[in-house]
Amino acid sequence: MQTRQEFLHIGDGKYVFYVLIYLSLAIMAAQIVLRVKAWKQGKPLAWPQGIGIWIRNVWEFVLLQRKVRTSRRKSGAPMHLLIFYGFMALFVATTLLAAATYAPLVGIPNWHKGAYYLAFEFFFDVMGLSLVAGLVWALFRRPKNPYLTTNWKDYATLLLILIVAVTGYWLEAARIGINPQEWDRASVVGYAMAQVLPTPGVPMYQFVWWFHMAWIFVFFAVIPQMRIRHIVMAFASTAGKPDQPWGELKPISMEEVEQTEQIGVKFAKDYSRWHLMSLDACMECGRCTEVCPANRVGKVLNPKQVVQDIRSAMVDGREVAESVSEEALWQCTTCNACVEACPVLIRHVDMIVDARRLLVAEGRLSGTAATMLRQTASTSHSWGAPASEREKWMDGLDIPLCRDGVEFEYLFWVGCAGATDPGAVKTTKAVAALLKKAGVKFACLGQEEACTGDPARRVGEEFLYQEKAMGNVATFEKYKVQKIVTACPHCMNTFKNEYGQFEGRYEVFHHTQLLQQLVSKGQLLAAKAPAKEVALHDPCYLSRVNNEADAPRALLGRDSDLNDKAHVPDNPDEPKHYGRKTLCCGAGGGRMWMDEPPEQRPASRRAQELVDTGAKTVALACPFCRIMLDASIKQVTEEEIRLVDLAELLQEANSKP
Repeated sequence: MQTRQEFLHIGDGKYVFYVLIYLSLAIMAAQIVLRVKAWKQGKPLAWPQGIGIWIRNVWEFVLLQRKVRTSRRKSGAPMHLLIFYGFMALFVATTLLAAATYAPLVGIPNWHKGAYYLAFEFFFDVMGLSLVAGLVWALFRRPKNPYLTTNWKDYATLLLILIVAVTGYWLEAARIGINPQEWDRASVVGYAMAQVLPTPGVPMYQFVWWFHMAWIFVFFAVIPQMRIRHIVMAFASTAGKPDQPWGELKPISMEEVEQTEQIGVKFAKDYSRWHLMSLDACMECGRCTEVCPANRVGKVLNPKQVVQDIRSAMVDGREVAESVSEEALWQCTTCNACVEACPVLIRHVDMIVDARRLLVAEGRLSGTAATMLRQTASTSHSWGAPASEREKWMDGLDIPLCRDGVEFEYLFWVGCAGATDPGAVKTTKAVAALLKKAGVKFACLGQEEACTGDPARRVGEEFLYQEKAMGNVATFEKYKVQKIVTACPHCMNTFKNEYGQFEGRYEVFHHTQLLQQLVSKGQLLAAKAPAKEVALHDPCYLSRVNNEADAPRALLGRDSDLNDKAHVPDNPDEPKHYGRKTLCCGAGGGRMWMDEPPEQRPASRRAQELVDTGAKTVALACPFCRIMLDASIKQVTEEEIRLVDLAELLQEANSKP
């Protein structure tokens, strides 16, 4: 019967093996217990209910490696997949072998024989090669990637696993050499090595056996100190990821403030246990930093470093703002590019905003951003315009108002920028005209409209946000609002993902979504705009945070299938970054109201990408993007580039005879 002898020529040495292997496992377990204690400092958090959700998360994000497979890195992804699947294969092989070995202790025959044995040997022998290939690739590639964290431990980890894998093949070749069997060809790598290596004697075989086992003992004992631990931690952090949209920030209650006597996060223990656990799942691959719009223009914000700094604060007890630096915390645009890129689903934005909340509560925000908060509090307008200004755009347009008792299906939410910014007002007028042309029953709030509170919340002024949110919810209830359409992705996100925290649940549409529906029904005409003539800029809070990239393209007469797709392929008809991989304009997270040097404006980098398409018109779908890109395009080119909202292009198409 095809099988192999266990502990060949080892004899009573197997008892020494058991002592050493359990000792190394105990050392590993003790280190894990210390990390668990560190996580338990955090606030308890209910994990998703039901084993089905856990299995789905682990299957999609760990076993299928969704984030790694959809990465734009040309070599990093396949290298990582070779290592991951090779490592997991050897882990599974070791587990199956141990289970078969000890099965007789519970009355189950050892099944490691026959056809199963042959298939086992062949499959896992080949999978071991993928691990070796990936490790060698990583050793040569690591110094060339500026986003990877690299120190002696990283090279030691790669070399340690490589030694374990290679000595495993050496041991297999020695076993075949000293005790050849006709079925040994199933172990393709070990058999090939046995043909070129000298046949060992018993002493040499025993040396190879113990040499291989010694490295396994070392591996188990040090793995919690190595970055390779993320493979294990990813299972736990991914299974228990919060079931909340990227665009939703968790509220703080007054009861919580009374209990903790603070607002926001001061120390790492103020985060949830899941957030702290996710820090140890970080592989420090740098994908988050690579896509960070602030970091790419030379700012100090480094999402990977933020994770490392908070992880250090979890151990040494320093304040989070001190560990990360206030400058880095304020530079985040909350665009969620880091969250979208992270293979282990770390929520960088949540942690950054939680730390900002404390800074705001302690009066450590100043300048124009602080002015924005005062304006929002006093005028309910983030730019400080009085309520009367909110209706000026309506002059001569016969816009229906809720207070007049008109019947409406959609509340057309204009927003602070849409009511007063000259460029955004053009969008507002175009949307209103299109809704009228299509026969859609809508109404506006006019002077009764107040800021959604989104800029305040993302800057960190949580209770100002809650005040505005509850006020708006009361107004919506007064007029029995059920459907909302808005041209601002930030307002859309707040209504859709966050107002439910205050019993404000509505059917929310970005204007491109509703207009696309009207086009598909034949009530409006699409704007036929060739890609070479019109470049489309995707807003972060529409395409990435709320997963809508198809509707804007449909308005330009372009077919796409980007929604719900993690992978965004290279497309010569699009800017370099598009869809959910879009490049932030730099306005989110309250950055619209913060001063920054021209050379450190994310909008300038995005403007250059749009100009590089060769198009003379840039189509937009967000008032914030329009404001930021309007200034930056003038800095990157002297050519005349037209910035226009999709609603305006659609209005032009529907105004032609």
